[in-house]
Amino acid sequence: MTSHAAVVARGMGRPCVAGAGAVQVDYAAARLSVGSVTVQEGQILTIDGVTGEVILGEVPTVPPQLSGAFGIIMAWADEYRTLQVRANAETPNDARQAKEFGAQGIGLVRTEHMFFDGGRIIAMRRMILAADEADRKVALEELLTMQREDITELFRIMDGRPVTVRLLDPPLHEFIPHTEAEMAQVAKAAGVPLNRVRRRAAELQEANPMLGHRGCRLAITYPEICEMQARAIFEAAAAVGKAGGAVPVAEVMVPLVATLQELSILKEVVEKTAAAVQKEQGMNFTYRVGTMIELPRACLQAGKLAEQAEFFSFGTNDLTQTTYGLSRDDAGAFLPEYKAKGIVEQDPFVSLDQEGVGELIKVAVERGRTARDGMKMGICGEHGGDPASIEFCNKVGLDYVSCSPFRVPVARLAAAQAALKLRGEKALQPSTKAAKPLQPAFGPW
Repeated sequence: MTSHAAVVARGMGRPCVAGAGAVQVDYAAARLSVGSVTVQEGQILTIDGVTGEVILGEVPTVPPQLSGAFGIIMAWADEYRTLQVRANAETPNDARQAKEFGAQGIGLVRTEHMFFDGGRIIAMRRMILAADEADRKVALEELLTMQREDITELFRIMDGRPVTVRLLDPPLHEFIPHTEAEMAQVAKAAGVPLNRVRRRAAELQEANPMLGHRGCRLAITYPEICEMQARAIFEAAAAVGKAGGAVPVAEVMVPLVATLQELSILKEVVEKTAAAVQKEQGMNFTYRVGTMIELPRACLQAGKLAEQAEFFSFGTNDLTQTTYGLSRDDAGAFLPEYKAKGIVEQDPFVSLDQEGVGELIKVAVERGRTARDGMKMGICGEHGGDPASIEFCNKVGLDYVSCSPFRVPVARLAAAQAALKLRGEKALQPSTKAAKPLQPAFGPW
């Protein structure tokens, strides 16, 4: 499954059945119905994310065991692969799981996921509902403490391995509910008038939020958000270093960049914040500022973007959407028919479209490295755990793939297979050296 819900569930290590149109949910009564079966809140369901079965009741389960044979095979894979394998992670549990599975770093920290828990979303909503910049900065101070704590823990767990932190990406309306009852709850929790919540919710509504006010566009509009997040990252790096741990190399990633000007403006905010934190903390640390490449224009302008970006990370989920003009959350309505009629061989959100999306990636790699020799590049979309996509990444010379922690072992093995296959293909290529004339075995006669 490739819907955003499935992506989030996979990252959490949770089984997921998406696109179940027969399920009717009654939020007011806290129950769901499928045909004649009704399930009340509190009843246990068992979900099989592989078969798509949802079973009423609790089914006995056993935790997966990683045997000694698994370790041997993974060691062989690590010996031959050239691609690094990182993980997409937002929580300490994600990071520990990734490390246990052999991840060499975190390739994507979705900072917005840190704001959806418990009291944190209240602070986030206060920031969104702030009447002016002064009120917004008060809320951001609260968010700074939370974000710094989370990132500090990620840096500590990864122990010097690279950690790429993406700045806030989703549109702000995702944090604000839209039913009257929920808006009343938000108003009470945030201490603001209900009318302000209604008005702000209406202001944030967009016709096409996937291509709307999100990513770097948010940071351009509200640079104080970018500054808060950069400060959280750098104060976390300093805290880990002062505590005696390996000082992390923080990688700050700007999402949804389309122009050099966007990246230049935000890189300046990040650099000023880094300098301020270094002065305040009395210590230096290394950091990099890079960008996600998830728009066709960014691929074509990769040479210019590389003037400012110190690394590229291909966000292949959105790059596939924007290249095809196809919503991954709506594609399930017709993609099966497309596959049945041979229009597409694979779901492009599961296995990378090498002829279209792949060509854009090739262009970006070539132009980016022409402008910045040896530039680090990887992918952090769901394709990072797909063997066929990993083979493509290996061929075009990417440095790493990043995927859900639970797909890291598969990615490690697939990366080794890709390296060995490429080595074999090169060995079978005709030599470019001039062939020596054959010497007669006997004679001349």
